[in-house]
Amino acid sequence: MDVVRHVPVMVGRCVELLAPALERPGAVVVDGTLGLGGHAEAVLNACPGAIVIGIDRDGEALTLASARLKSFGERFVAHRAEYDDIEGALLLAGVPTADGVLYDLGVSSLQVDEDDRGFSYARDCPLDMRMDRTADRTAADILNTASEVEIAGILKDFGEERHARRIARSIVRRRAERPLKRSAELVELVRASVPASQDYRGGNPAKRTFQALRIAVNDELACLARALPRALDALSVGGRIVVLSYHSLEDRMVKRILNEGAKIRAPKGMPAIRDEDRPYLRLLTNGAEKATPAEVEANPRSRPVRLRAAEKIAETPGRREGA
Repeated sequence: MDVVRHVPVMVGRCVELLAPALERPGAVVVDGTLGLGGHAEAVLNACPGAIVIGIDRDGEALTLASARLKSFGERFVAHRAEYDDIEGALLLAGVPTADGVLYDLGVSSLQVDEDDRGFSYARDCPLDMRMDRTADRTAADILNTASEVEIAGILKDFGEERHARRIARSIVRRRAERPLKRSAELVELVRASVPASQDYRGGNPAKRTFQALRIAVNDELACLARALPRALDALSVGGRIVVLSYHSLEDRMVKRILNEGAKIRAPKGMPAIRDEDRPYLRLLTNGAEKATPAEVEANPRSRPVRLRAAEKIAETPGRREGA
């Protein structure tokens, strides 16, 4: 894959938001979702004193990104892990805190574009969907072994699919005849299972099913729920976090956690506010920012993105209490 041609989403805005926290020599950024290294490269170029620690669970992506960033020498450190392993990344780099954290959530261009990874509903490929190919469970494993109730729950909870029960029932019936192995089989099954509806607005009706399976295979929402508090705790005061989300489940979680950190937690009417009840974040975006129409036209994958960012203005309650 040509990693140089890979276009990272909202890269200019990400750098703009992170740069004020990266002015000192040796400032550390954790790119928790390294992918092909596009965001990391932009930060390293724009902030010549910064060090980037890139985390990715996908060994192939880590290899390609490391080759792309080789010219930056010791300013780039690679760490193979899930993106909630902030502590491990900082330990590897020998630093106690981070000055910036970036998360570009969801599936990477590498994973979508390679047919054998099984993430795409637009092309026929094996039903794999593992971001870490050493992991045990694939999408096919879920479809062929989980109960109808479990499959319906995955489609409803992770895909917000209103026809989850109908699709799950069809999956169980089909696998009784032969196991589901290919993405085209699943797309065909979903199309036959749901009524023609304007809800999909001409898009592929299997989109939500594929999203749900991908999230389930990679335990994405649980990882995000762990990662965000750990990232905020690891940030130094004055540090900044930028998060790019691609569906409502991610964005709602990011919004809730950042907004919680930016509000006073003491009951109304209290004559004095304790330090642990004061905000420890300052929101840097007014709600969620979207890609510009020009970027969407040039890079269609930026269409669903929602960007949120915050600056850490005080220690998190856990650190304050432990001090």
